[in-house]
Amino acid sequence: MSGYNAVLPRNTENAPRGIGPYSQTVAFSHYNNFSAQLPIDPKSGKLVAGGVKEQAEQCFKNIKAVLESIGHIMNDVVRTTVFVKNIKDIDAIDEVYTTFFLSYVPTRTVVAVAALPMDALVQIEVLISNGEGTIPNAPQAGDLIKLTNNTANAPTSALSTQAVAFSHYNNLSAQLPIDPKSGRLVVGGVKEQAAQCLKNIKAILESIDVPLDDIVKINIFLKNLSDIDAVNEVYTTFFPDSAIARTAAYFPARTVIAASALLMDALVQIEAVVSHGDGTPPQAIEDRHGLIVEPNNTENAPKDSLSTQTVAFSHYNHFSAQLPLDPKTGKIVAGGVKEQAGQCLKNIKAIAESIDHAMEDVVKVNIFLKNIADINAVDEVYTTFFPSGVPARRTVGVSALPMDALIQIDVVLANEEGTPPKA
Repeated sequence: MSGYNAVLPRNTENAPRGIGPYSQTVAFSHYNNFSAQLPIDPKSGKLVAGGVKEQAEQCFKNIKAVLESIGHIMNDVVRTTVFVKNIKDIDAIDEVYTTFFLSYVPTRTVVAVAALPMDALVQIEVLISNGEGTIPNAPQAGDLIKLTNNTANAPTSALSTQAVAFSHYNNLSAQLPIDPKSGRLVVGGVKEQAAQCLKNIKAILESIDVPLDDIVKINIFLKNLSDIDAVNEVYTTFFPDSAIARTAAYFPARTVIAASALLMDALVQIEAVVSHGDGTPPQAIEDRHGLIVEPNNTENAPKDSLSTQTVAFSHYNHFSAQLPLDPKTGKIVAGGVKEQAGQCLKNIKAIAESIDHAMEDVVKVNIFLKNIADINAVDEVYTTFFPSGVPARRTVGVSALPMDALIQIDVVLANEEGTPPKA
């Protein structure tokens, strides 16, 4: 459609083309969504020699190569996610990390997972600002600025910024259950830790005059997946956060991920993506004020009382992770990983269609696998939903999934029509 942002996939020979049917980066509107980068030498297609430091450096070299191929630089990184096989490797990775971010540090999430593709020790993912937008032949204001924010009322780190806003989104660093005054984990079990994570998120949001109900997506990383019921008890004391949200029974989209380990040996870590109706300068006032959050649920996909299937804001739709559940029975579909992958993607398609979108609008896919070796079988199904291999992608192996599923998938969807201003 003329005058609308378009999905823009891009690849360069200077970085690995990936080990599956996906693009290195997919731009839409004011963000570039990167596929997670493995420590692959683009010339050989193999993991680089050496240990975790060499692998981390190769991940960043690959990210930098993709950035440069689209006319961007490392300072355009808004968010990083570092997946490690061994949480003890983070100090070595950080030695490398600081050589790529010299004057500015983006938001960051660090999590240890059960397995990574190609048996890598580290995999790094980034989200990039895209000031020029993606309206074909119509560059938008390329000089939009990032707004960084830190408050003493939440834990600070030399390696990350608490919140980085760009255009219509605020991206928050994942919050550990750290008391900001002492710098230590709070006393107690997973309930106390979950509450502290959410208190930290709330403190960051309050410091930028944003309520909790402006959160569009929550990612919960749990050391023990069986703790989710206890975490949910706490979660419902924070959401919904206002009378309007309670009336609408609004919960953000959500993904729950089993971590093999978290920093400081925490039991839980929570990450949030937040709407930013103010926009970032120099967007014109009429382009940025009064945008609304649009939640949507359909009977054609599984429902959950603590999450919304998709939450749209501005030019993106954020989906809750989809398990391989038959929406009619609420049970896991029969069969193996192929059948389960197919059901996850059917659920995603049903949600997309319920908001008048299509699978071609997906810009990013996140796959969580109980057995990382299942990825080839998953790709057989995946290519029937994404035959052109356009979306950027991340794949990690996890120790467990809700309902003992073999796979879980969440997506980010382009929303070219945007969301309307308040009436």
